[in-house]
Amino acid sequence: MTLPSSPEQPVGGREPGEPATWQPVTLPDCPPPKGAYSPGVRAGDLLFVSGQVPRDPRTGELVGGDDVAAQTRQVLANIAGVLAAGGASLADLVSVTVYLVNPDDWGTFDATYREIMQPPYPTRAAVGASLRGILIEISAVAYLGGRA
Repeated sequence: MTLPSSPEQPVGGREPGEPATWQPVTLPDCPPPKGAYSPGVRAGDLLFVSGQVPRDPRTGELVGGDDVAAQTRQVLANIAGVLAAGGASLADLVSVTVYLVNPDDWGTFDATYREIMQPPYPTRAAVGASLRGILIEISAVAYLGGRA
């Protein structure tokens, strides 16, 4: 696949000036991400939440130290914040992907997840990953069911 060399060339099937079929979700009162990504993206009835890590979104400070339960709580709070900015809540989640540095932390993560999430639970995959100084990252997808 060859990428366009300028923003004037069609991207994703759109012609220049055509409106996007999706909208980025930004967090009010928070600085933008340091990387080239949006915290969330609304595409039709779906809201995609970028991988959230255990950092305070306002200060960027790591929360939870070496405690996977505390980090899980912060990550889910961050997901809830992105969802709220996009007009959704944790109850709207249909799928989550969990990245754990130590797969042996799965039991602690799952117990903490169950404290916060309510049935029916979204689909979920959990994988081991190298995360550069954090213990957990979670990305998610929510279904908004026709809400504007």
